Amino acid sequence: MSTSAASGSWRSWLLAAEPKSRAQARLGQTYRRWLTFRRNPLALLGLTIVLALILVAMFADVLAPASPVVQDLSHRLQAPGGQYILGTDDLGRDILSRLIHGSRITLWVVGLVIIIVAPIGLAVGTISGYFGGWIDTALMRITDVFMAFPRLILALAFVAALGPGLTNAVIAIAITSWPPYARMARAETITLRNSDFIAAARLLGASKSRIILGHIVPLCMSSLIVRVTLDMAGIILVAAGLGFLGLGAQPPLPEWGAMIAGGRKFILDQWWVAAMPGLAILTVSLGFNLLGDGLRDVLDPKQK
Repeated sequence: MSTSAASGSWRSWLLAAEPKSRAQARLGQTYRRWLTFRRNPLALLGLTIVLALILVAMFADVLAPASPVVQDLSHRLQAPGGQYILGTDDLGRDILSRLIHGSRITLWVVGLVIIIVAPIGLAVGTISGYFGGWIDTALMRITDVFMAFPRLILALAFVAALGPGLTNAVIAIAITSWPPYARMARAETITLRNSDFIAAARLLGASKSRIILGHIVPLCMSSLIVRVTLDMAGIILVAAGLGFLGLGAQPPLPEWGAMIAGGRKFILDQWWVAAMPGLAILTVSLGFNLLGDGLRDVLDPKQK
């Protein structure tokens, strides 16, 4: 069988109107979503940027042309070009190498915050929306307290209390980032809790925890994935803001916000010291936003 014939048979199998198994139905649904996603060129651009960020972080040791922390004062503030593609900073460190290694810090911060925030927000929102009453009132008032303050200001307060450092910055960002997820999960749960299939599950004797974990949480996942993707840009900006103020990653770690802070005094004459990490933050944030918009078009049932 030729490659084109095999590809055609797989496509027909995935797009079958009457799937013969649950696995075929799920794979077919995933393939249809991919076909919808790839018709959006901006979403593909966002996916490309995010995948490039992941690959750069994975192979930073191979891709970086120099050490991100070794100083060479004889080559300080070199303009972009030649041996130093993006120039050097005030301590003679290669900016390109620092950006490449800084991608690991960015991904680490984003990943750890999402791992902490998403389950907390989902748990608070589903419990609040399903049980209602005083539980809903108490949880939502706590959520309102956190949402009443700008995220960066509240993160600054927590970092000031915990002390500067990358780990404390992650904790502070996580503490301030869960309320939108709780609000979203609560709205989804309120919509679902009086549905016929939930009533049928109650009649069959399903416990409240089984209904929440087995029925409501899976139906909230699509909205959660979209929200997480769109929120990554905000997390990156808050982390960069804390690094810029000296409350995040500490020297000599090549964190992008700290790199901008180190280059701000050279912005007029040696613009590349601050401009290059700023451009990296802009590109990655744009990539996550474009990817999130594309996933929303594919996963959000309200868009269909």
